[in-house]
Amino acid sequence: MKHQPLSALCSPKLLRRAGLLAGGSLLLAVALVSYLFGAADGFFGRVFGAFFVFFWLLSVTFLAVVPFIGWATANWFGLAEPLPLAPPVRKPRPAPATVRKPTRTVTRSEKPHNL
Repeated sequence: MKHQPLSALCSPKLLRRAGLLAGGSLLLAVALVSYLFGAADGFFGRVFGAFFVFFWLLSVTFLAVVPFIGWATANWFGLAEPLPLAPPVRKPRPAPATVRKPTRTVTRSEKPHNL
């Protein structure tokens, strides 16, 4: 198994994503703790615990699970090379079994002919 260099783990793109996740986690943690407990004793301890949980869940989800699913679907299910579509198979129509008389297009006159 090839190991990635340490510089790949500290790339600016990854650090930017981690920073966004940390900011979102901090906002969620402050909102949740202030809603549930208010600014009572132990506020910062509760915020730290909630921040850690939110950051861990969001970072694992968006930095590991979602990219893995994209990679797996592209490599395991063959989405990298789409297969050519086969032409649709059409069955021939059967010949009509009975011959029908054409419908009458001329209307009869209103006057009776026998008078």
